[in-house]
Amino acid sequence: MIRVIADTVNRVAQRDVEVLLEDRPGALAELGEVLGAAGVSLEGGGVFSHSGIAMAHFLVADADRAQAALDAAHIGPVTVSEVVLLRLDQGAPGQLGQVARLMADAGVNLRTQYSDHDNQLVLVPHPADHRRCAAAAARWCRDPGLG
Repeated sequence: MIRVIADTVNRVAQRDVEVLLEDRPGALAELGEVLGAAGVSLEGGGVFSHSGIAMAHFLVADADRAQAALDAAHIGPVTVSEVVLLRLDQGAPGQLGQVARLMADAGVNLRTQYSDHDNQLVLVPHPADHRRCAAAAARWCRDPGLG
């Protein structure tokens, strides 16, 4: 079963913080140190690199504080985005594909997807698509067979 944790009416306080990092030793350590010193806890996410650029995505409860701390430390650029959180049935294969297909059919451009520390699926849609993403997720919750 998948259930919507956040929708357009009741958005969670948590948001995604995207940070472009230098692809070098210590870049992630600096990000973690700056956020830790600012009192920002990372609730999920990860870092991936490709062609000399590292991109971090982390779910945080205080994105404004995170962005201010990273900006002050000249780490970034930083982009903050709204998220939609879902809980997947971890024992049912194929649910990511079903949810992603539902989003695609609804015209939602998912920019990023990852899991948080509470085993929730974190969807980061294009900002213009957030309402459609939340609506599609709510539809799925009412009828999980849609996928």
